[in-house]
Amino acid sequence: MVLSSDQASEIEQQQSRSSSTRRVVSKGMEHHLFDPKPVLDHGFIRVIDYMGDDGAIAQAARVSYGIGTKSVQNDEGLIRYLMRHAHTTPFEMCEVKLHVKLPVFVARQWIRHRTANVNEYSARYSILDREFYFPKPENISTQSATNNQGRGEPLAAVDAERVLEILKTDASRCYDNYEVMVSQDDQFGIARELARMNLPANIYTQWYWKIDLHNLFHFLKLRADSHAQFEIRAYADELCNIVADWVPVAFRAFQDYQLGAVVLSAQMVTALKSMLQGEDVSRETSGMSAREWREFSAEFIAAKS
Repeated sequence: MVLSSDQASEIEQQQSRSSSTRRVVSKGMEHHLFDPKPVLDHGFIRVIDYMGDDGAIAQAARVSYGIGTKSVQNDEGLIRYLMRHAHTTPFEMCEVKLHVKLPVFVARQWIRHRTANVNEYSARYSILDREFYFPKPENISTQSATNNQGRGEPLAAVDAERVLEILKTDASRCYDNYEVMVSQDDQFGIARELARMNLPANIYTQWYWKIDLHNLFHFLKLRADSHAQFEIRAYADELCNIVADWVPVAFRAFQDYQLGAVVLSAQMVTALKSMLQGEDVSRETSGMSAREWREFSAEFIAAKS
């Protein structure tokens, strides 16, 4: 991770300031404020601001219950009930604003989550830095034979090094030409909004990203999953660490009921009931498609055996 001198100075100033407040704060999240967490080779995540904690979730839920219900159950039991039964509105009472530095191709995946507020570094206004993401050799893999949008087996070391050499050469050449095109001392000096089209998708960009906890959990459910692309999963994993300190009760409920849970179709429930009764179950008798059966077998048939 590389911070510019301006960024490092800004972070130092932010961390040196302290003021009293009457609003509820999360001690776990206060620890993360302004502190950049390294991700990949040059990326980071840092918390700029936040609102709410576990108590805010429970408080919002009890407002809808009415007066006199606060003693029905404790906050943890209530939050787990909300998560278990998909009562999502109380989780929207918590928000977080992040500063994220990430490769452009990861940003294009990330931006598909349209439930956040985003302000990205403008390459129409400013010149992008010469910083590119290059995967480690062990993370360079072949195309998956069973998943059209996933990785397969890792490349042999010598082939991975060759791929890295191609990536580095192309990125350097593209950026060299980008500098030529935007230079006011050269014959071109073309608009930055045009010159940027020559930059590869592994160049780094930055943005501020603000989202409520309910939609952040949805992001993490998809992007912290083992099937997510490695690069965006690296950011999701770091976000999980932050959220676990921010709202520990809600995050544990999220782990139990969403991140580590399995969704079963009606056919899967019927098949599982039959298995528990000692009956033999096959794909032909289950009514599942071949892909559904593979997923079901991976979770239950192998575990049973």
